[in-house]
Amino acid sequence: MTIKEIEEKRIWEDFLLKCTEKTFCQSWNWGEFNKAMGDRIWRFGIFEGEELIAVSNVIKVKAKRGVFLFVPHGPVILKGEAKEVIKALLDYLIDLGKKEKAVFIRFSPILERSENNAKILRELGMRNAPIHMHPELTWELDAALNEDELLKGMRKTTRYLVKQGEKNPDIEIIQSRDEKDLDDFERVYLETAGRHSFTPFSMKYLKKELESFKNDNEIVIFSGKYKGETVSSAMIVYWSKRAFYHQGASSLKYSKIPVSYLLQWEAIKEAKKRGCELYNFWGVVPEIEKNHPWAGLSLFKKGFGGKEKEYVKTQDYILSPLYWLTYAFEELRKRKRHL
Repeated sequence: MTIKEIEEKRIWEDFLLKCTEKTFCQSWNWGEFNKAMGDRIWRFGIFEGEELIAVSNVIKVKAKRGVFLFVPHGPVILKGEAKEVIKALLDYLIDLGKKEKAVFIRFSPILERSENNAKILRELGMRNAPIHMHPELTWELDAALNEDELLKGMRKTTRYLVKQGEKNPDIEIIQSRDEKDLDDFERVYLETAGRHSFTPFSMKYLKKELESFKNDNEIVIFSGKYKGETVSSAMIVYWSKRAFYHQGASSLKYSKIPVSYLLQWEAIKEAKKRGCELYNFWGVVPEIEKNHPWAGLSLFKKGFGGKEKEYVKTQDYILSPLYWLTYAFEELRKRKRHL
């Protein structure tokens, strides 16, 4: 196998369109987003002879806890054995990491969780990372179902609230790609972050994400208004026949008015209009973790129907003994956040 950088967007995106297992973290525009945030990125193609069989965005992250190379939800493999493809990429990144003075390489593999896949990564010399960077447990909805089937698949309470939202003349769901609508999003988002105990992304991050996807019409800001006031908002990425509920926010004001339920239903219907095969609710927590800060949000997502998808745990490959300082820092931060 050989590895070469891919510099043509069309080649990259056409390849990913053929792949079944993927997230927008491997899209061309996610690479553009990371560049806009000031990170160095590479877009590697893994070839068998002249045939492109896998691709991977790779990001150089300069964090206070150390420099590392990051593979977000990748590599994305179309053909070939997972172990051979990942080994080829890892071998290449070991050399690159040393040149870039990286302390470690972090993979968020897009491999379903199984003992066999975990064994593959162990045999390649990786270890479980102390934290995850992107969801390891997601919730997916079959967007190819018709609207009646989707409604039937919802939890009874969710279906009732969606229908109540449709009947309420004071609720309005607006779609936009205008940066000015991020102001309302941020206000509700910060309230949500405090309620669910997570660290919010900065306004710069949200603006750059919007800018990176909007020219290809791959992102929509949904604003849920009650009597003209935004009380729920979401940023949905529509890419490569997939929809991703990447950013979401809601206010407790008018908490008994089902604005968030109608907003989510409109986002799902938009996915159908765009020919999406799956609607990905992004991260959820296991049902047994009832005291987790995100338990309520996970319950909300699961109410729309669908099924769980679990990936192998985030993996680290150590390049320097300095890694253990990073490990200790991330373990401590995880405990402080009760995650």
